[in-house]
Amino acid sequence: MVSLVEALAAGPLVVDGAMGTQLYERGVLFSSCFEELCLSRPELVKKTHDDYVRAGAQVIETNTFGANAMRLDKHGLTGKVREINHAGVRLARQAAGGKAFVVGAMGPSGYFLGEALPNDLARVRAAMSEQAEALVESGVDALVIETVRQTCELRVAIESAVSASQGRIPVIASASVDEQNRMADGTTSAEVARLMREWGASVVGVNCCAGPMNVLEAIKPMLETKLPVWAVPNAGLPQRVDERLVYVSTAEYFGVYAQRMFQMGVRLVGGCCGTTPEHIKRIAAAARMVTSSDPLQIAAPEPDTITIEAGTFQPWSATQPAQPESRSAGTNNVTNFAQRSRLSSKIARGKFVVSVEVKPPVGLDLSKAIDAARMLKNGGIDVVNIADGARAQARMGNIAMAARIQQTVSMETMVHVCGRDRNLLGTIAHLLATHELGVRNLVVITGDPPKMGDFPDSSAVYDLDSIGILKLAARLNHGIDPGGKSLGSTTRFVLATGAEPAALNYERELARLAQKKEAGAELVMTQPVYDPQVLEKFLADIEPLGLPVLVGILPLASHANAEFLHNEVPGMQVPLAVRERMRKAGSGPLARKAGVAIAREMLSAVRRRVAGAYIMPPLERYELALEVVDGLLDRDDDIEHAAAKA
Repeated sequence: MVSLVEALAAGPLVVDGAMGTQLYERGVLFSSCFEELCLSRPELVKKTHDDYVRAGAQVIETNTFGANAMRLDKHGLTGKVREINHAGVRLARQAAGGKAFVVGAMGPSGYFLGEALPNDLARVRAAMSEQAEALVESGVDALVIETVRQTCELRVAIESAVSASQGRIPVIASASVDEQNRMADGTTSAEVARLMREWGASVVGVNCCAGPMNVLEAIKPMLETKLPVWAVPNAGLPQRVDERLVYVSTAEYFGVYAQRMFQMGVRLVGGCCGTTPEHIKRIAAAARMVTSSDPLQIAAPEPDTITIEAGTFQPWSATQPAQPESRSAGTNNVTNFAQRSRLSSKIARGKFVVSVEVKPPVGLDLSKAIDAARMLKNGGIDVVNIADGARAQARMGNIAMAARIQQTVSMETMVHVCGRDRNLLGTIAHLLATHELGVRNLVVITGDPPKMGDFPDSSAVYDLDSIGILKLAARLNHGIDPGGKSLGSTTRFVLATGAEPAALNYERELARLAQKKEAGAELVMTQPVYDPQVLEKFLADIEPLGLPVLVGILPLASHANAEFLHNEVPGMQVPLAVRERMRKAGSGPLARKAGVAIAREMLSAVRRRVAGAYIMPPLERYELALEVVDGLLDRDDDIEHAAAKA
C-alpha cells in the first residue's frame, strides 16, 4: 500500500466516524475511560473499527483520543500511557487489514489553559510528547491532533507531534471552532490554518464543533494554505435526553455535504461525535462520485400562507401550581398565579403575551442588551427572556442582566434556569438570589451539554434535570426548602418549561410534559415550529393538561439557516416547502423579509389558540421580533402597554 502522503496526492480519502459515540451506544458508561477499553475490552474496540472499514473508511483513527497522562490521571491510569496507545494502534491495524491507513488520535490535554503560564504549557507539552512518541513507536501512518479549542494548546500539541514524528510521518492538525469559525481566543479558522502550517502540520482542518454546514464554512479559507484539508463534522448539535446525548443529522444529509467538500478540493472527510457507519457509507459514496480510482491502490410547491384549524385559546383558570410531594406544618400559602408577576397576570386574564429572547453578553458590556430591551418594550413586547449559559458558552450570568434591565428599563424579565452548571445547593442559592433581585418568571430547562461550547472538558453537574428543578421551585413557592424546612415566607415564581412539538420521540415528550406539570410547571414555551400540522397535533394532544402555551417563533435568516435548523438542531423540523421559499428568497434583506413573513403566517394562524408567542430573533436582530408581531397585538394590549410605559 502507498503512503498516506502519496494517497492524498492522488485523490480524496474517507475517514472513519465516532468511536466514543459507538462505544456509548454499545453499553459503555459515559463516565468510563474509553481509551482503557483497548486493554480491558479489545474486541469491542476492534468491532467498531471493523464496522467503519466495512462502511468504506480508508483512514482509521486509533481509540487513543484521551490517552495522554493528564487525562488518564483522572482515571488513575497515568502509568499506562504507552501500554494503552500501543494497544490502540494494534487494534486499529488489525481492523485495517491493509485496506485503510491508521492514524494515531491525540485529543486535548483536558487541562484548561486560557492565558497559560509557562509551567502549564510545560505540563501539557510533556503529556503530548509522551503520547506522540508512544504512537510513533507503534507504527502509525500519521498523527492527528484533533478537537483542540485553545490556540496555545494547539501549538504545543503540533510541535510535540512534529518532534516525535521526526519527519517520517505527516502530522494532521484539526481545530474545533465555534459557529463564527473562531477558536476560543477569537482566532479565525483562516488564521489558525496559517499557524498550523507554520508550526509544522502537513494537513490542516476542522473537526467536531458542529454539523456539516458549519464545518464546510470553516474549512473554506483553509484551502488557501495549499495543504491537504481535513473536514470531520459532528452529526449536528447534541441534545441531552435522560442520560444520553442524541445527534440528529442524517446519513443522507452527511452525504450531500461530503460531496460538496470533495468537490471543493477537501482531501479527507469523515465523521465526529454522533456519526455512525451509515454516515461513513454515505461519505464513501460521495467520494466515489468525484474520483474514478482508489487512492490507496494507485501510484416542492410554495405555499401561499400557513393555515391551521380554527380554535380559540381559553384563559388558564388554575390558581395553584402542582403541590409539593410533602408539606411541612405551618407552610405558607402559595401566591395566586395571577398575582406573581405582570406576565402571569396578563396570561390569567386571557391577554396575548409576547416574550423575546435577548442574549447575555460574552464579556462585561450590557449596553447592547439593555438597548434591545428598551426597543422591545417600546414596541409593545411584554417580557425579555434571558438564557442560562446557552449553547454552553461562557456568558454573563442571566440574573445580573435581568436585574439591570428591570432596574434600567423598567421591563419585566424571564430567566432560564438549567441543571447543567449547579448542584442542588447551588441551584437553591441561585433561585433564592433570583427572587431577592425581583425576578419572578422562570423558564426551567435541563441545559445544553458542555460538549457544545468552548469548554468541552468542563463538568456537567445535572444533579437536577428540568423536572427536579420544577419540583424544587414549586416547593419554594410553598415556602419550603428541599429538606422540609420553612423559608419563613414564600417565593413567587412563575414556572415555565420547554417542549418540542417536533421531538424525535414524540410520545416521550408528551409524557415528560405531563410529568413537568405534575412537578409544578404552569406555562409551556415551545421550540420554534414551522409546520402547521405538527403544531396543531401538539396543541390538541396537550390540551388535557390545561397549560397555557407560548409558541416558539424563530424568523429564518436565510436558506442556509433553514437547512441548518432542519438538519442539525434536535427538535426542529422545517418543512421542505418552507425551505424552498427561503431558497427562492436568496440571501440578505430579501431572505430576512421572507423569514419574517413565514413567522407572521404561523403566528397569525395560531393567534387565538395560544397564550402568546416566544420569539427568538436570529443573529441578535431584535428588530425582527417587532416586525413579526406588527399589527398582531390586540388594541387593548397596546393600551395596556402605553399605560405601563406612562
